[in-house]
Amino acid sequence: MSTVDAKLLTEKEKSLIFWASFLALTAAGVGFVLRSLGGNTFWGAHFEISDVQVGMLFGAGLWPIAITMILFSLLVDKVGYKVSMMCAFILQASGAILTVFASSFNMMLAACLISGLGHGVVEAVINPLCASMYRKDKSKMLNILHAAWPAGIVIGGVVWLTLFKGGEGKDWAASASAFWFMFLPVLFYGIMFLSVKRFPEDERVENGIPMKDMLKEFGGLGAFVAITFIAYELINQIDPIKEALSGELFAIPKQLVVCIISGAVGGAIFGAIVGSLGKWMFFILCLIMVPLATAEIATDGWIQALMKPTMGSYSGWALVFSAAIMMGLRFFAGIPLKFMSPPALLLLSSVFSIIGLWVLSIVPMGILVWVAFVFYAVGQTFYWPTVLGFVAEQFPKGGAMTLNTVSAMGLLTVGIFGFTYLGSAKDHFTSKYASHKEPEIMAQISTDETKFENKLGEQQVIVGEGNFFGVKFQTTNIIEVQNVMLAKLPENATRAEKEAYEKRVEEFKIYVDNKTGRSVLRMAAILPIIMAVAFLLIIIYYRSIGGYKPVILSKDTEAESKEEAEVVVESIETV
Repeated sequence: MSTVDAKLLTEKEKSLIFWASFLALTAAGVGFVLRSLGGNTFWGAHFEISDVQVGMLFGAGLWPIAITMILFSLLVDKVGYKVSMMCAFILQASGAILTVFASSFNMMLAACLISGLGHGVVEAVINPLCASMYRKDKSKMLNILHAAWPAGIVIGGVVWLTLFKGGEGKDWAASASAFWFMFLPVLFYGIMFLSVKRFPEDERVENGIPMKDMLKEFGGLGAFVAITFIAYELINQIDPIKEALSGELFAIPKQLVVCIISGAVGGAIFGAIVGSLGKWMFFILCLIMVPLATAEIATDGWIQALMKPTMGSYSGWALVFSAAIMMGLRFFAGIPLKFMSPPALLLLSSVFSIIGLWVLSIVPMGILVWVAFVFYAVGQTFYWPTVLGFVAEQFPKGGAMTLNTVSAMGLLTVGIFGFTYLGSAKDHFTSKYASHKEPEIMAQISTDETKFENKLGEQQVIVGEGNFFGVKFQTTNIIEVQNVMLAKLPENATRAEKEAYEKRVEEFKIYVDNKTGRSVLRMAAILPIIMAVAFLLIIIYYRSIGGYKPVILSKDTEAESKEEAEVVVESIETV
């Protein structure tokens, strides 16, 4: 394999590399949605494991992505794009095949981990690869490239909901073959990358910028956020350490305090070694990825369950519907980017998200739900790839490191913060509306500390207490509340009384689920509000320094100036 100046690549070569990259990310999207829909549905019963272990399997397909992205950013320029994508091909293909044939929890855990590692390598390579090929259209082309993610969700979702009928009447043994639909794009992109002879040289490498300068762009601030979140995720995977760090310190979870201190110390050491605090705008974008990733990925993860009371049997198509809109619009990202900068497009996306989530939380059943869904989907569309474009345009010296780290921060924090934020909100509102609907029963269960036996055979209280980063809230197992209600039905009750009481119990759950779903969506709307304020301040900052302009490295600037000068000379000579 050889690397050449991106300008020397033919359009055919660029197209082959781009669409191979597109298929690699599509495969990751297919795997994600099939694990979300099929795995979370059947793994528990098939492998005889608890909900906690099911969550461990799903998480194993996610948390390695971010860590691999950051670490591989240091290697991709050394080992080359082709070798890197062959590694990704082997990992993703192995993950898909192992998922189909896994016969135990440990085999499935290995399959999910391998898939996550493969996805991480894919993201670590294709983002800087795309930015290197299309240096004048980074935001536009990264948006088109990342249309692959919702494309994968659409493909996987349609396959699951049609060919496999949403798992209805099936088990995991009959559903695992759905993962062959992930294997197909993996096979195609492997063949395509294998046939590529020339790759573009990374923009940073081509301009002779040493790795130390790349790390300076990242700096101590970048190391601080990366170390903090990576440490938090790794601790979550090691039970003895996690148990040792349980509890609180200064009303904040001890684990978080330890990770922040570790991040601060590690960031200070890293900053001293490279001699740079890092770019403050890059640091801000890493922080913005916390609400952004939650608004995009975590909300999608909850949207089906939250909208089921409103959309009924159609809720399974909610994710597919929003992903289809996202996929289509990302192909046309170049149109709004002709009229506005990446920060302005991100502000507009935040406004659409606010409207979509807020309207979804208040509208009744019917066509208005789908109209609100359009706003919700449009709001999500440009978030992730436009932030990548923003970073690629403003920090080209940072190369793969800054580009992949900002994306990795989103993937890490969605598991650490995003899903738990919405899950905690759901627990809180479930308790609130259950107490509002059945105050006497809830008061009795809470006072008596009524317990039930969970899947692990442990005694657990029905009404308990949760903790979200120092904020305490009440948790309620709504199914067990229903069981307590049904147990109160007198044995000598007439058939009519029994039917009326059972209807009351059913209506209780419908009421709680509906009110909870709407309230959680309103809570989710807080996130794009935070982002809107942040992006507005960023726009004001750039206007104060003369407007948003992509940073062009010196060699490219000199080459373009030379080309322009030659054009001027030719024009004069012609005259």
